[in-house]
Amino acid sequence: MRRAPTILHLDMDAFFAAAEQAAKPSLRGKPVVVGGIGGRGVVSTASYEARVFGVRSAMPTAQARRLCPNAAYLTPRFHVYRQVSEKVMALLHELSPLVEPLSLDEAFVDLEAGGVADDAASARAVGEQLRRDIVAVTGLTGSVGLAGAKMLAKIASEQAKPDGLVLIEPGTERELLGPMTVRTLPGVGPATAEALRKAGIHTVAETAEAGEAELVRLLGRAHGAGLYAMALGRDDRPVVAERDAKSISVEDTFEVDLTDRTRVRAEVMRLADRCVQRLRAAGRSGRTVVLKVRNYDFSTLTRSETQRGPTDDPAVVREAAGRLLDLIDTTGGVRLLGVGVTGLADFTQEDLFAQVATERAAEEARLVEEARAADGAAADSGEEEAEEAAERPRKWLPGLDVVHAEYGPGWVQGSGLGRVTVRFEQPWSAPGRVRTFLVDDPALTPGEALPLVGGGPQDSAAADVPPAHEGEAHPPMAADPPSSAAPAVAEPSSPAAQSSGEPAIRPNSRSAEPAVGRPTASSPASSASVAEISSR
Repeated sequence: MRRAPTILHLDMDAFFAAAEQAAKPSLRGKPVVVGGIGGRGVVSTASYEARVFGVRSAMPTAQARRLCPNAAYLTPRFHVYRQVSEKVMALLHELSPLVEPLSLDEAFVDLEAGGVADDAASARAVGEQLRRDIVAVTGLTGSVGLAGAKMLAKIASEQAKPDGLVLIEPGTERELLGPMTVRTLPGVGPATAEALRKAGIHTVAETAEAGEAELVRLLGRAHGAGLYAMALGRDDRPVVAERDAKSISVEDTFEVDLTDRTRVRAEVMRLADRCVQRLRAAGRSGRTVVLKVRNYDFSTLTRSETQRGPTDDPAVVREAAGRLLDLIDTTGGVRLLGVGVTGLADFTQEDLFAQVATERAAEEARLVEEARAADGAAADSGEEEAEEAAERPRKWLPGLDVVHAEYGPGWVQGSGLGRVTVRFEQPWSAPGRVRTFLVDDPALTPGEALPLVGGGPQDSAAADVPPAHEGEAHPPMAADPPSSAAPAVAEPSSPAAQSSGEPAIRPNSRSAEPAVGRPTASSPASSASVAEISSR
């Protein structure tokens, strides 16, 4: 334990949802839910406006829709969140060489190691300046906790939410922790909390009063002793700059249970390739391939196979995952599949099976190319691929960026019944107007994310986009799939817009103008309004 609160914990406020509100002026101050939008989706982040209705992270999206039907349900844009996270982490690295990221939006910083703070006053000054810098660089807000230990700094940042700073003076830990519920302590989940409740222990103070011997009797030596130390406010864990990953994995949950064995195997192969991509991106290899299968009845099975040495060869991982799949009965239906690699290392060992498989694949590819060259198919392959791509239907997911040849950049508000609704606005503009197009409109294409700060009409291709019309009603957002329609934003609409159903499509422009209705409330697109956004 340190004598000065020089361990800082930063937690961005409702990171994913706040980033979407910053990018989309029409959503500021309104409930926003980011996560899977399908029937089996799960909430990743909910804005504070949505949390008022009881929406929480890890909640099924279907349940969230029942609690808050008028929220905007958006598909995550992880590339945007990573870009913002990199900027935040760069600010943290300016403070200290010891930065321990926990996720995209959360990290510990050792201020003492950076020489920027050695007492409470200097630590507070650094924390306040960091919060200002984050708003200036990203347009988002973060909460800061300062304490003499990692556990306490994390608790302090939780107390600081949203958009605040809490400093725990050394020596006041027990007074602060005492009245808090035992679930506040790290490592205390529902099972541990229930065991303590049965023993009459509900708060941190009662946990400390129970004594180490009693906690060891209830929870076992390691868990009991560790919990007793935390209840006293003791935590000597250092801030570690690099946290060694124990495994790398990917998984997908399917909208409809997979019963076709061929489809299941194809998905496993696809997941194996994605897993290897992540493995190589991290510069790692692994010895053990793990397959995870969740059945229609939520029962989960895992199977693993250990190789002779670490590998990052996709052929090895695919073949191992295929063999593991042969050990599992999937005839009842598969809800989720996952492929992972454990036993990580930073080197690979030659694998004869992988070499044979790779050589076989190369030989097959050579024969195919020779056959194409013989009948002239190779010359036409580019045109065929382009035609196939044009025939594939585009999927417009809510929240994703698009660009229209006439109206400029915007984002998908909803899609269904062969139409897609787009709101044309930028992070620095007023709430934009809404237009509806056919899903195959050639003028509408996927777009790039605009910067949350530092942009403007002079830097944007949308300089000529018409301003928002206050009198417009915003048509309801058709969810994907259309059968589960839900409004994207809690905004009033005129009776005419509500009764007319789908807006009429103009034959010439293939777009539809929304009906005119009552004006809608909107927040100014300024950095001050962004700073008011608070979510975790």
